[in-house]
Amino acid sequence: MEKTNYELNRNDFERISNDQKDSEFIGRPIVTYWSDAWRRFKKNKLALFSLGLLGVIIILVIFGPYINNYSFDAVVGPSNAKPSSEFWFGTDDIGRDIFTRLWKGGRVSIVIGIVGALIGTVVGGIYGAISGYFGGRVDTIMMRIVEILYSIPYLLLVIIIRLAFNDTGYGSLILAMTITGWCGLARLVRGQILSLKEQDFVLAARALGVSDRDIILNHLLPNTLNVILVSISFDVPGYIFSEAFLSYLGLGVQPPNTSWGAMASAAQTKFLFYPYQLFFPGFMIALTMLCFTLIGDGLRDALDPSLRD
Repeated sequence: MEKTNYELNRNDFERISNDQKDSEFIGRPIVTYWSDAWRRFKKNKLALFSLGLLGVIIILVIFGPYINNYSFDAVVGPSNAKPSSEFWFGTDDIGRDIFTRLWKGGRVSIVIGIVGALIGTVVGGIYGAISGYFGGRVDTIMMRIVEILYSIPYLLLVIIIRLAFNDTGYGSLILAMTITGWCGLARLVRGQILSLKEQDFVLAARALGVSDRDIILNHLLPNTLNVILVSISFDVPGYIFSEAFLSYLGLGVQPPNTSWGAMASAAQTKFLFYPYQLFFPGFMIALTMLCFTLIGDGLRDALDPSLRD
């Protein structure tokens, strides 16, 4: 075969325009799962507004008790004083400043809500992951335990634990609320794990000799974060309401400490004469629960892979 030589020259090339040069570029920037979730969360204006409002509430809860230089448990004025320039939210039946007590009590309510939700998330997430991963008899026994805990009356359980520990502090209260509070998340995580454990990445990890513990902690649980985060956002207002309900019954935070529920409980007997004493803690309970609920709705929509656009 005869070999031919071909020399290149300028006439063999054609200059392209800038439009043609950019035609191969990716039209949409590459984004990660979490950055895409944040982009879609920001489209939910109501959830974004709730997040900002919740941030304002948390700032006031942290710094509010120091604004007017009153101590939350000190008598600073006449009893049952109406809101004024001196006492912005009035005083209670002892003469303590309601504004200071409102934000001091908010610390207790929000801390109990967040700590309770985190404890329930850790226990429920790990418990549900173990149950779903191993399956079989292990899953059956573990789910029967969950059903037994669900069948115990909540209020009775709280009373027994409070009396057994003979403690009126935060520890026994959080324990009483979380001892069954993790069961719902355990069921959700178990359902996710049952569908994830047959995926190829889990089979590959098993083939490489990865231990069951590492598969659960490093491969399965991170893939259930969308369910866990949404569950936390709904559990926090649930714990806040539970604390308010228990305080209303006299089983919650005890004097001299206070919370929104304890303030509402103390004010309900005087509601007809001094309605502002019940309005402010009741309003803050409702507003905080609404913020967490709307944020949870926004997270649920943002983290759902089926809704990606």
